[in-house]
Amino acid sequence: MAATEDVTESQLLLAEYDRIKEEQKTRIGFRDNLLYFTLAAATAVLTITVQEDQPYLLLTVPVVCLVLGWTYLVNDVKISAVGRYIREELGPRLAELGDVRGAVFGWEIYHRDDPSRPARKRLQATVDLFTYLALPMTCVTGFWCSGAARLPLLIISVVQTVALAGLGWQFLRYAER
Repeated sequence: MAATEDVTESQLLLAEYDRIKEEQKTRIGFRDNLLYFTLAAATAVLTITVQEDQPYLLLTVPVVCLVLGWTYLVNDVKISAVGRYIREELGPRLAELGDVRGAVFGWEIYHRDDPSRPARKRLQATVDLFTYLALPMTCVTGFWCSGAARLPLLIISVVQTVALAGLGWQFLRYAER
């Protein structure tokens, strides 16, 4: 039987840190690309709508924005949760094990103290709300004003409006954190 090394609690916590930072990095890249993909998809739909003169196609933009917006929001929440877990759970546990005073993962706290961070967070919330709420609502409004609004599609557009309002509320709710 081969000799095995004892694994310390500190080593396990550092391995956990590496894994969740990798997850956070992956989620950040995915989340950021969702914004670009959403804008590209909306642009494609708007181009086809204009070229084909089919105003009902405008109702696909809210569907795209609802699905991708929710995915964006979920990833954003998980990214924040990872940072909070590192600051509030993992770092203090490692500090206690190593008898370290202060934060073990200083960057996790340091970058949050940037004086311009609140302004950046508000700007990002504005961009998110524009992309995932204002843009699709503009398309719904365009559909309503097009003269192509028939009862079944009108009902769908109202349901989309309610769903978009719910998504917008979720964005605002999480932006406050």
